[in-house]
Amino acid sequence: MPILQYKCPECGKEFEELVKKFDDEVLCPDCKVKAQRSYSGSVWSATGKPAKKCSGHCKTCGGCH
Repeated sequence: MPILQYKCPECGKEFEELVKKFDDEVLCPDCKVKAQRSYSGSVWSATGKPAKKCSGHCKTCGGCH
């Protein structure tokens, strides 16, 4: 189960959430609006090396963890 970063489009709150799958719907803890995934920070590949490029869509890649 990954811990992913989210940002609320309504109030702008940024937070992390433990989810079962990367595409689970997550609601903002403050205003209960559906949050959007945030792709800030470093991205690492399955080999432990920094990824050169990330689409943010794990179904097409499978390399980021």
